[in-house]
Amino acid sequence: MITLLKNGKIYDPAHNKDGVVEDIYIYQGRIVPKPLDHTKVTQTYDLSGKVVMAGAIDMHSHIGGGKVNIARMMLPEYQQKQMQEIKNLSEPEAHICTPYCSHHATPTATDTGFRYIEMGYTAAFEPAISPINARQAHLEMGDTPMIDKGGYAMLGNDDYFLRMLAAKKDQKAINDYVAWILHATQAIGIKVVNPGGISAFKFNQRRLNLDENHQHYQVSPREVLQSLSRAVHELGIAKPLHVHCNNLGAAGNFETTLNTMGASNGLPMHLTHIQFHSYGTEGDKKFSSAAAQIAEALNKNKNISADVGQILFNQTVTASGDSMMQHLNAKHANPKKSVIMDIECDAGCGVLPFKYRDQNYVNALQWAIGLEIFLSVEDPWRIFLTTDHPNGAPFTSYPHLIRLLMDKTFRNEAFAKLNLDAQSMSNLTSLNREYSLYEIAIMTRAGASKLIGLNDRGHLGVGANADITVYTDQENREAMFAKPDYVFKNGELVVKNGTVVKVVWGATHTAKPAFDIGVEKDLKDYFDRYQTIGLDNFKISDAEIFDDGRGSVVVNKN
Repeated sequence: MITLLKNGKIYDPAHNKDGVVEDIYIYQGRIVPKPLDHTKVTQTYDLSGKVVMAGAIDMHSHIGGGKVNIARMMLPEYQQKQMQEIKNLSEPEAHICTPYCSHHATPTATDTGFRYIEMGYTAAFEPAISPINARQAHLEMGDTPMIDKGGYAMLGNDDYFLRMLAAKKDQKAINDYVAWILHATQAIGIKVVNPGGISAFKFNQRRLNLDENHQHYQVSPREVLQSLSRAVHELGIAKPLHVHCNNLGAAGNFETTLNTMGASNGLPMHLTHIQFHSYGTEGDKKFSSAAAQIAEALNKNKNISADVGQILFNQTVTASGDSMMQHLNAKHANPKKSVIMDIECDAGCGVLPFKYRDQNYVNALQWAIGLEIFLSVEDPWRIFLTTDHPNGAPFTSYPHLIRLLMDKTFRNEAFAKLNLDAQSMSNLTSLNREYSLYEIAIMTRAGASKLIGLNDRGHLGVGANADITVYTDQENREAMFAKPDYVFKNGELVVKNGTVVKVVWGATHTAKPAFDIGVEKDLKDYFDRYQTIGLDNFKISDAEIFDDGRGSVVVNKN
């Protein structure tokens, strides 16, 4: 039984196809060559004039873990509003809407899967899994239907790693520990948040610059970055080290960001939500855009990639492992509430609600800075479309963001409504670039797949997993990307005209590099002495992800 997608306009940057009219054949969940016997085609979709892309991949979205659940509970008044809206619907509408309707910034696990697939996204990756909390993160992602999932394990503030650095352990020992963490947490990559800074906050340090020593361990963020980036590279992990730089959100932090790029020593490194790390100190308000300097550095340093973390105006919830900076930002919470906590000896967590306003000088300039970076970075293979969901905005706002990138007139009209002082500090209207469909396909499909190492996702070549999204080409790009005509997951039609027609379950993607099992001897002694969970219970088995037959594990290789 072969399915034929006929006469679609193919946008597949992995194979240099820019609007090429071609047919796609699907068999047993994969894209296959044209069959010699056409009678084996049992179903045909005529896609004449339609835009066809691989399923989109969100490479940075907070969708599972302790802080996400806290964020979900942070604004119960919005959940109540949602339920009231459902009650006001007619009975048939309510029946359709109840499982996955939500206007909340952090939707439920079920809602998350439905909302993603409705926009044509077939995979999303949780970027901040605390190893001690990895099991909960996987349980939540296991309850997320429709999409593939995966996560990046957080290191660089955990006591065990910092002890290794302080003791001058050799790189091989660090590599073995990093590989063990990937296996134990079933993660696909490694992330570091405010390198050393979350731990330093526990020792009453309120900031930690790149070459400033942690007062207890006497190691610097630069040492943390260099050891972890080297470990990821030497282990052959496809996904570069995922870096949340020091001094998040602080005026003048662009210098830390530039220095962090240099700390990579030429090795691959990915800087996440870089908009929040691109601030200068110019002007009367001592807060300005440094997007030009950041974009110039990204254009020059080919080993560095970044996602933007665009903010958009509305109510959201900020959830971050960066407890140091979230503690500082708590005074800006809206409504006035926050949760700041420590998690074993691993990491921290800070959650607080926030409302971005277009008439607030800082918020308006943050909006402009993100767009300036998008439009100034030359290589779409090294810049990625994110809002750092939910920190900058919910992921459901992606279609709006895409329109801002593709439509200069629309963008300038939005800019003209901003705080006037912020307008005077931005050069956004001088940037004439408009993203093409091909570039959008790179940022949200082919580039994301290449960055993470998803060899059979993000493209439409023979052998690829048949995750495919079909759109009607519309001048209003927001409307176009908000409601695909069809979405196929593993070759099955799961969305038709923007509505889910079949519920399916995606895979969990992991990386499992080789390591010396002898690392567990010291780790067991450490767990027995300091942790509240045993070493064996810390490790997550494949069987836990296979629970109820809804999950599967894909081991990705470089």
